[in-house]
Amino acid sequence: MERLEIKQVEKQEFLTFLENEAKIRIDGYLESAVEVAEEVHSGLMREDGVSAFLGTHTWPVAMDVVRHYRSGNRNITSVEIAAAILHDVMEDDERILNLHESKSYGFEAYMEYRFGGKIREIATELKIKPLENYPGNSDAERQLARFHEYSDILRHSEYDVKAIKLADRLNNMVFIRKIPGHDKIKRYMREAEDFYISYTMLQPKMPEYYGKLRAAYEDLRSIPMQRAVTTH
Repeated sequence: MERLEIKQVEKQEFLTFLENEAKIRIDGYLESAVEVAEEVHSGLMREDGVSAFLGTHTWPVAMDVVRHYRSGNRNITSVEIAAAILHDVMEDDERILNLHESKSYGFEAYMEYRFGGKIREIATELKIKPLENYPGNSDAERQLARFHEYSDILRHSEYDVKAIKLADRLNNMVFIRKIPGHDKIKRYMREAEDFYISYTMLQPKMPEYYGKLRAAYEDLRSIPMQRAVTTH
Protein backbone atom coordinates (compact mmCIF):
# COMPACT_ATOMS: atom_id res chain seq x y z
CA MET A 1 0.00 0.00 0.00
CA GLU A 2 1.26 3.47 -0.88
CA ARG A 3 2.35 5.47 2.13
CA LEU A 4 -0.36 7.84 3.33
CA GLU A 5 0.52 11.52 3.55
CA ILE A 6 -1.22 14.51 5.13
CA LYS A 7 -1.60 17.35 2.66
CA GLN A 8 -2.44 20.92 3.56
CA VAL A 9 -6.05 21.73 2.62
CA GLU A 10 -7.30 25.31 2.38
CA LYS A 11 -10.84 26.18 3.42
CA GLN A 12 -11.99 26.97 -0.10
CA GLU A 13 -10.56 23.67 -1.33
CA PHE A 14 -12.53 21.91 1.39
CA LEU A 15 -15.77 23.70 0.49
CA THR A 16 -15.24 22.95 -3.20
CA PHE A 17 -14.73 19.29 -2.34
CA LEU A 18 -18.04 19.21 -0.46
CA GLU A 19 -19.90 20.75 -3.38
CA ASN A 20 -18.24 18.96 -6.31
CA GLU A 21 -17.16 15.57 -4.98
CA ALA A 22 -19.47 15.02 -2.04
CA LYS A 23 -22.43 16.66 -3.85
CA ILE A 24 -23.37 18.53 -0.69
CA ARG A 25 -24.86 22.01 -0.81
CA ILE A 26 -23.05 24.45 1.49
CA ASP A 27 -25.99 25.69 3.53
CA GLY A 28 -26.08 27.95 6.56
CA TYR A 29 -25.73 24.96 8.87
CA LEU A 30 -22.39 23.89 7.36
CA GLU A 31 -21.22 27.49 7.11
CA SER A 32 -21.85 27.82 10.86
CA ALA A 33 -19.87 24.62 11.56
CA VAL A 34 -16.93 25.98 9.56
CA GLU A 35 -17.21 29.30 11.38
CA VAL A 36 -17.08 27.68 14.84
CA ALA A 37 -14.17 25.43 13.83
CA GLU A 38 -12.27 28.50 12.67
CA GLU A 39 -13.20 30.40 15.83
CA VAL A 40 -11.84 27.60 18.04
CA HIS A 41 -8.87 26.36 16.00
CA SER A 42 -7.65 29.42 14.09
CA GLY A 43 -3.92 29.92 14.61
CA LEU A 44 -3.48 26.53 16.29
CA MET A 45 -0.43 24.61 15.06
CA ARG A 46 0.31 20.90 15.17
CA GLU A 47 3.14 19.02 16.83
CA ASP A 48 5.74 20.21 14.31
CA GLY A 49 5.00 23.83 15.21
CA VAL A 50 4.43 24.93 11.61
CA SER A 51 1.45 22.96 10.23
CA ALA A 52 -1.95 24.59 10.67
CA PHE A 53 -4.42 22.44 12.58
CA LEU A 54 -7.35 23.42 10.38
CA GLY A 55 -5.53 22.70 7.13
CA THR A 56 -3.86 19.44 8.13
CA HIS A 57 -6.46 17.98 10.48
CA THR A 58 -9.93 19.55 10.62
CA TRP A 59 -10.63 19.79 6.89
CA PRO A 60 -8.78 16.56 5.91
CA VAL A 61 -10.56 14.49 8.60
CA ALA A 62 -13.96 15.76 7.48
CA MET A 63 -13.06 14.97 3.85
CA ASP A 64 -11.97 11.46 4.85
CA VAL A 65 -15.28 10.87 6.61
CA VAL A 66 -17.20 12.00 3.52
CA ARG A 67 -15.15 9.68 1.31
CA HIS A 68 -15.79 6.82 3.71
CA TYR A 69 -19.56 7.31 3.54
CA ARG A 70 -19.53 7.71 -0.24
CA SER A 71 -17.31 4.65 -0.81
CA GLY A 72 -19.89 2.51 0.97
CA ASN A 73 -22.84 4.18 -0.77
CA ARG A 74 -23.99 5.33 2.63
CA ASN A 75 -26.07 8.48 2.86
CA ILE A 76 -24.37 11.45 4.49
CA THR A 77 -26.07 14.68 5.47
CA SER A 78 -25.01 18.10 6.70
CA VAL A 79 -25.32 16.78 10.27
CA GLU A 80 -22.64 14.09 9.84
CA ILE A 81 -20.36 16.51 7.99
CA ALA A 82 -20.81 19.20 10.64
CA ALA A 83 -20.02 16.60 13.31
CA ALA A 84 -16.78 15.75 11.50
CA ILE A 85 -15.87 19.43 11.18
CA LEU A 86 -16.56 20.05 14.88
CA HIS A 87 -15.16 16.81 16.31
CA ASP A 88 -12.27 18.57 18.09
CA VAL A 89 -13.92 21.78 19.24
CA MET A 90 -14.12 20.61 22.85
CA GLU A 91 -10.35 20.02 22.96
CA ASP A 92 -8.96 23.56 22.74
CA ASP A 93 -9.50 24.48 26.37
CA GLU A 94 -8.17 28.04 26.28
CA ARG A 95 -10.38 29.04 23.36
CA ILE A 96 -13.40 27.36 24.90
CA LEU A 97 -12.90 29.20 28.18
CA ASN A 98 -13.05 32.43 26.21
CA LEU A 99 -16.22 31.26 24.49
CA HIS A 100 -17.71 30.37 27.88
CA GLU A 101 -17.13 33.95 28.99
CA SER A 102 -18.99 35.33 26.00
CA LYS A 103 -21.82 32.77 26.17
CA SER A 104 -23.06 32.74 29.72
CA TYR A 105 -25.06 29.53 29.33
CA GLY A 106 -21.91 27.52 28.50
CA PHE A 107 -20.24 26.24 25.39
CA GLU A 108 -21.94 22.82 25.33
CA ALA A 109 -25.36 24.43 25.61
CA TYR A 110 -24.34 26.88 22.89
CA MET A 111 -23.35 23.95 20.64
CA GLU A 112 -26.74 22.32 21.16
CA TYR A 113 -28.55 25.60 20.55
CA ARG A 114 -26.66 26.24 17.32
CA PHE A 115 -26.30 22.71 15.89
CA GLY A 116 -28.70 20.45 17.77
CA GLY A 117 -28.32 17.78 20.42
CA LYS A 118 -26.68 15.20 18.15
CA ILE A 119 -23.71 17.44 17.34
CA ARG A 120 -23.25 18.36 20.99
CA GLU A 121 -23.37 14.69 21.99
CA ILE A 122 -20.81 13.68 19.37
CA ALA A 123 -18.40 16.51 20.23
CA THR A 124 -18.75 15.72 23.94
CA GLU A 125 -18.38 11.96 23.41
CA LEU A 126 -15.20 12.44 21.36
CA LYS A 127 -13.64 14.81 23.87
CA ILE A 128 -10.63 13.36 25.66
CA LYS A 129 -10.73 14.37 29.31
CA PRO A 130 -7.72 15.84 31.15
CA LEU A 131 -5.36 13.35 32.81
CA GLU A 132 -6.02 14.78 36.26
CA ASN A 133 -9.53 13.28 36.06
CA TYR A 134 -8.09 9.77 36.35
CA PRO A 135 -6.50 7.74 39.18
CA GLY A 136 -2.86 6.68 39.13
CA ASN A 137 0.55 7.32 40.64
CA SER A 138 2.03 8.63 37.40
CA ASP A 139 0.96 10.20 34.12
CA ALA A 140 1.50 6.82 32.43
CA GLU A 141 -0.97 5.13 34.81
CA ARG A 142 -3.50 7.93 34.42
CA GLN A 143 -3.10 7.83 30.65
CA LEU A 144 -3.82 4.09 30.65
CA ALA A 145 -6.94 4.55 32.79
CA ARG A 146 -8.17 7.24 30.42
CA PHE A 147 -7.50 5.04 27.40
CA HIS A 148 -9.48 2.14 28.93
CA GLU A 149 -12.47 4.39 29.60
CA TYR A 150 -12.31 6.00 26.15
CA SER A 151 -12.09 2.59 24.44
CA ASP A 152 -15.27 1.50 26.24
CA ILE A 153 -17.04 4.64 25.06
CA LEU A 154 -15.97 4.08 21.46
CA ARG A 155 -16.96 0.39 21.51
CA HIS A 156 -20.55 1.39 22.18
CA SER A 157 -20.62 4.41 19.86
CA GLU A 158 -22.86 4.82 16.85
CA TYR A 159 -21.67 4.59 13.25
CA ASP A 160 -20.99 8.29 12.73
CA VAL A 161 -18.88 8.59 15.89
CA LYS A 162 -16.85 5.52 14.92
CA ALA A 163 -16.15 6.82 11.41
CA ILE A 164 -15.08 10.22 12.71
CA LYS A 165 -12.82 8.75 15.40
CA LEU A 166 -11.09 6.37 12.99
CA ALA A 167 -10.50 9.19 10.49
CA ASP A 168 -9.21 11.35 13.35
CA ARG A 169 -6.82 8.68 14.67
CA LEU A 170 -5.57 7.80 11.18
CA ASN A 171 -4.77 11.46 10.49
CA ASN A 172 -2.89 11.76 13.79
CA MET A 173 -0.86 8.60 13.20
CA VAL A 174 0.11 9.59 9.67
CA PHE A 175 1.02 13.12 10.70
CA ILE A 176 3.17 12.18 13.70
CA ARG A 177 5.37 9.98 11.53
CA LYS A 178 7.05 13.09 10.15
CA ILE A 179 8.36 13.92 13.64
CA PRO A 180 10.68 11.00 14.56
CA GLY A 181 11.25 10.75 18.31
CA HIS A 182 7.99 12.43 19.27
CA ASP A 183 6.53 11.00 22.47
CA LYS A 184 3.14 10.36 20.82
CA ILE A 185 4.61 7.77 18.45
CA LYS A 186 4.91 5.06 21.11
CA ARG A 187 1.46 5.85 22.49
CA TYR A 188 -0.19 5.73 19.08
CA MET A 189 1.52 2.43 18.34
CA ARG A 190 0.44 0.92 21.66
CA GLU A 191 -3.14 2.13 21.30
CA ALA A 192 -3.30 0.81 17.73
CA GLU A 193 -2.11 -2.59 18.95
CA ASP A 194 -4.43 -2.64 21.95
CA PHE A 195 -7.58 -1.23 20.40
CA TYR A 196 -7.84 0.82 17.20
CA ILE A 197 -6.85 -1.81 14.62
CA SER A 198 -9.25 -4.41 16.01
CA TYR A 199 -11.90 -1.71 16.55
CA THR A 200 -12.22 -1.36 12.77
CA MET A 201 -13.45 -4.97 12.59
CA LEU A 202 -16.06 -4.72 15.33
CA GLN A 203 -19.60 -4.16 14.12
CA PRO A 204 -20.22 -2.04 12.18
CA LYS A 205 -17.08 -3.18 10.36
CA MET A 206 -14.98 -0.60 8.51
CA PRO A 207 -12.37 -2.74 6.68
CA GLU A 208 -10.94 0.14 4.63
CA TYR A 209 -9.89 1.81 7.88
CA TYR A 210 -8.33 -1.47 8.98
CA GLY A 211 -5.99 -1.38 5.98
CA LYS A 212 -5.12 2.28 6.43
CA LEU A 213 -4.56 2.07 10.18
CA ARG A 214 -2.49 -1.08 9.77
CA ALA A 215 -0.33 0.69 7.18
CA ALA A 216 0.05 3.75 9.42
CA TYR A 217 0.99 1.49 12.32
CA GLU A 218 3.63 -0.35 10.29
CA ASP A 219 5.03 3.01 9.19
CA LEU A 220 5.40 4.06 12.83
CA ARG A 221 7.04 0.75 13.69
CA SER A 222 9.64 1.34 10.98
CA ILE A 223 10.86 4.55 12.61
CA PRO A 224 14.16 4.05 14.46
CA MET A 225 13.51 4.60 18.15
CA GLN A 226 14.99 7.92 19.23
CA ARG A 227 14.88 9.95 22.38
CA ALA A 228 11.28 11.14 22.74
CA VAL A 229 10.42 14.73 22.00
CA THR A 230 7.88 15.82 24.55
CA THR A 231 5.39 18.63 24.01
CA HIS A 232 3.54 20.50 26.69
